[in-house]
Amino acid sequence: MAYYRAQGTSTEPRSGLTTLTNTAGALVSLALIAGIGVWGYKIFVRDVSGIPVVRAAEGEMRILPDNPGGQLAQHQGLSVNEVASVGASSTPVEELRLAPKPIELSDEDQPMETEVVADAPQAVAEETQAEAVAVDVAAALQAGTVDDLVAQLTRGVAPLEEIKSEETAPEVTPVLASVAAEVPAVIVTGPGPRSSLRPRNRPAADVIQASLQVPADVSSESAEIDISTLPAGTRLVQLGAFDSPEIAREQWVVLQRKFSAYLGDKQRIVQQATSGGRTFYRLRAHGFSDISDARRFCSALTAQNADCIPVVTR
Repeated sequence: MAYYRAQGTSTEPRSGLTTLTNTAGALVSLALIAGIGVWGYKIFVRDVSGIPVVRAAEGEMRILPDNPGGQLAQHQGLSVNEVASVGASSTPVEELRLAPKPIELSDEDQPMETEVVADAPQAVAEETQAEAVAVDVAAALQAGTVDDLVAQLTRGVAPLEEIKSEETAPEVTPVLASVAAEVPAVIVTGPGPRSSLRPRNRPAADVIQASLQVPADVSSESAEIDISTLPAGTRLVQLGAFDSPEIAREQWVVLQRKFSAYLGDKQRIVQQATSGGRTFYRLRAHGFSDISDARRFCSALTAQNADCIPVVTR
């Protein structure tokens, strides 16, 4: 038969150090919780109803120093400066000081003089004579008096004697014949022309006459109409405003030379106008079927940096 010993819970007395430690921990925990609660409450109350207070700065914000340093600007305190800054001159003063004299350069700072060597006068005379001869030739070709010019240039010069038939060199023909016999004839067998044609030079008279000729449509005076004869609603284009009618007509000639393809069939109008007490003259062109035609015309001129505005008569 077995016997079991009853085992019960026996309470042993605790030491004083353990009790003190537990008590201190509990007190610290309670103090921490209370501190967090008070701190959170103060923050909440300050954010909701608190008014921030900024401490005012003492003294002036900007103070002029007694000795600012640096260099003073010249010519201070002059009456001319007061006129520019204030708008009126100051009262008369007892002492007047004139402006300083200008600074003069010393001898070593003066610009050095360089000797100018003239060109040979003979070359200048030759160029002048050549230009005069060229002008005379051009004028003679234009007027058709070539014979008079030849007589003027050959004045005082002995005519050349006719070459006698006896002095003709007899050896030229045999030499040319021998050279022609030695050079074989080139025969073209492929496609293309048998011989190459060289263009002839243009006569100088035609070149000078073509350069001096002025197109008839540009040099001719364009018809000018009075704007009072046009009915209201007529489509026009304005090409500019000028101080006098002569300047407006000269500008029309310039525009006709530059835009002859556009202004060839258009009529000129010079209209007097006044604005702000000033009289000026408007240069306008007539000859458009509708507003689209006038706008296309102005677009073509504006693309080439010319002034053009479509307008309507009233």
